[in-house]
Amino acid sequence: MPLGERYAGDKSESRYCGVEVEFDDDVASLLSSNLCGGFDFVLLPLMNPKYRPSLLSDEDRRSHALPFAGSDLVLSPAQWSSHVVGRISSWIDLDSEDEILREDSATVLKQEISWASHLSLQACMLPTPKGVSFENYAKCVNQILQSVGGMQLWLRIPLHVSLESSGAEGPDCEVDPWELWNSFRILCEHHIQLSVAIDILPSLPVAASVGRWFGEPLKAAIMSTTSFLTNSRGYPCLSKRHQSLATAFFHHSIQLVVSGKSVHQPPTLVSGSNSENHDGTRHPLKSYLDYLAYLYQKMEPLPDQERFELGYRDYLQSPLQPLMDNLEAQTYETFEKDTVKYIQYQRAVAKALVDRVSDEHASTVTTVLMVVGAGRGPLVRASLQAAEETGRKLRIYAVEKNPNAVVTLHNLVKMEGWEKDVTIISSDMRSWNAPEKADVLVSELLGSFGDNELSPECLDGAQRFLKEDGISIPSSYTSFIQPVTASKLYNDIKAYKDLTHFETPYVVKLHRVARCSHNQPVFTFTHPRRSAEASNERHKKLSFDIPRETGSALIHGFAGYFDATLYKDVHLGIEPLTATPNMFSWFPIFFPLRTPVCVRPGTPLEVHFWRCCGSTKVWYEWCVSSPSPSPIHNTNGRSYWVGL
Repeated sequence: MPLGERYAGDKSESRYCGVEVEFDDDVASLLSSNLCGGFDFVLLPLMNPKYRPSLLSDEDRRSHALPFAGSDLVLSPAQWSSHVVGRISSWIDLDSEDEILREDSATVLKQEISWASHLSLQACMLPTPKGVSFENYAKCVNQILQSVGGMQLWLRIPLHVSLESSGAEGPDCEVDPWELWNSFRILCEHHIQLSVAIDILPSLPVAASVGRWFGEPLKAAIMSTTSFLTNSRGYPCLSKRHQSLATAFFHHSIQLVVSGKSVHQPPTLVSGSNSENHDGTRHPLKSYLDYLAYLYQKMEPLPDQERFELGYRDYLQSPLQPLMDNLEAQTYETFEKDTVKYIQYQRAVAKALVDRVSDEHASTVTTVLMVVGAGRGPLVRASLQAAEETGRKLRIYAVEKNPNAVVTLHNLVKMEGWEKDVTIISSDMRSWNAPEKADVLVSELLGSFGDNELSPECLDGAQRFLKEDGISIPSSYTSFIQPVTASKLYNDIKAYKDLTHFETPYVVKLHRVARCSHNQPVFTFTHPRRSAEASNERHKKLSFDIPRETGSALIHGFAGYFDATLYKDVHLGIEPLTATPNMFSWFPIFFPLRTPVCVRPGTPLEVHFWRCCGSTKVWYEWCVSSPSPSPIHNTNGRSYWVGL
């Protein structure tokens, strides 16, 4: 039974909670009792843990059935697929110095994976590597991944690895569990069907270290019953840090699994309560499940905006080409629903009008305002509302190159009765000859990276019809980048199996990512541009430091944002520290790396970004120079460019 429903139609995978069970021949009864106890699936050992192939004679191997947990017929295919995650035998050690143990481990691993595939299980959990050297284990798993079908393999990794269990020696040899996972997945070539499940124990690493895992393909978090505290009534509960972590798992659609024996003795419930099994008994771990359900249900419902964005989470989209392509009506409509953006524009225009014309001249002086890239008219409306609010007179030129949008503009002006105040110009702003110069130039040409939809080039072309002391809205904008772990995005790009997709920046609603360092500014553009000779080409070298408490991190690429100053103190942007609340017109941009870069604490990550301009296009190039150099991506705009 799901943990709850945060909003109507909640389909998050984190609603489903599992339980880790011991080996049992009677799988049907085992599954039934756990489902009746409220759990949604079981983490089930597939084979008798006492089985060792080397202990069987040749005759036994030929005549005896393998000691799996029941026949495939004891559950329906739907039950196996929906309610069972296989757990591979924990004793296997493919890197043991004992040759017999190595051979037994390899044999059993393949037998259990084969059986799980036969059962059509969605996932199997692999045991934690026994030490810091596990190349043979990874080799065997990588071979299996080549023919495992659609099943996921989850590698079990604890959040803390003791020196004794890791096999490391010496005072400085403490093993970072993330390093175990990273080494294993690199040996397995970042295979898309290899994921990770982490064990949550009573002690937790620092928050920055835990945060790395949210950029990884983390499928499940296994909560040991020993991680729970006891409240005043005798029921299990979690510490504040564990609560925050569980909530983060829910938010990132990571399933929880309760593991271990009950270590709490809550008060006995009245017989006949709805938490009893069919035989009248209460599941021994039901109080733990109830507490996790309580945490899930007390989370704030997703705001309407986030619910709208659910389908865009970690979904790669190519940036718009507004000069090359005419936008469709649906795209205009989506942007026009972003009322927050137009409120900010209205505030900026109002301030500019007041600065431009004093109160004593408000009734006699008419301000000339040009909306360049007017679309279907939302900036025209915002400007007229600003004029009405401030009591200023306004004459507007609405310049738009898309003939389809111009049709809508004409209808809007006629319907609103703006004919005396608004003149519509069907033309590219770069080639239009204005009949007079503007006091205020208003544009909405910003992309997710600020300048990536050619706002500098467009406004340079339009600047010739702005008065010497004229005002541009926006007056400036700055792009920012930030190194991120984004395993899902990397694997989605890798699936295309070509260079082009690794050299293309994508607009994406970032969700399953770990932000590994603070973002830094890259390129800044100011309007109007005072120097006629200044170029729109740019180059920036940046150095990022990974905090020591974070530990090592694998960088899959860079998240890009922008912040724009519309006018004076009115700003607009998606840079996380100063982002405009409740605005959805822009998602961040993602610049991928062809080969992920592992960065260790104390070693700077040095990055170069270029903005390049040609006669017909503008493009970006980027590379890493330290700790290890990467190829320069997108040389000469060979894979991605924005057409002029």
